[in-house]
Amino acid sequence: MIVNTHEAKTRLSELLRRVEAGEEIIIGRGGRPIARLSPYERDLEPRHPGAWRGRVRIAEDFDELPDDILDGFSGGKSSNL
Repeated sequence: MIVNTHEAKTRLSELLRRVEAGEEIIIGRGGRPIARLSPYERDLEPRHPGAWRGRVRIAEDFDELPDDILDGFSGGKSSNL
């Protein structure tokens, strides 16, 4: 179902009830789809803090850049931050 933006603003509560019931609604402008309203789905698998412990290593100098690369971001000569 495609609903134009004006109609979506006017009927938002009704559209949300339909989405809660499992329907997907496309919002369009000038007949062209621009957004999708769909039911929110929670992650089925709970997070496990620390699950990546020992698998990821961050180098001690990960936030240091060579001056030539840093200059490319800052637009000129700069000292390493």
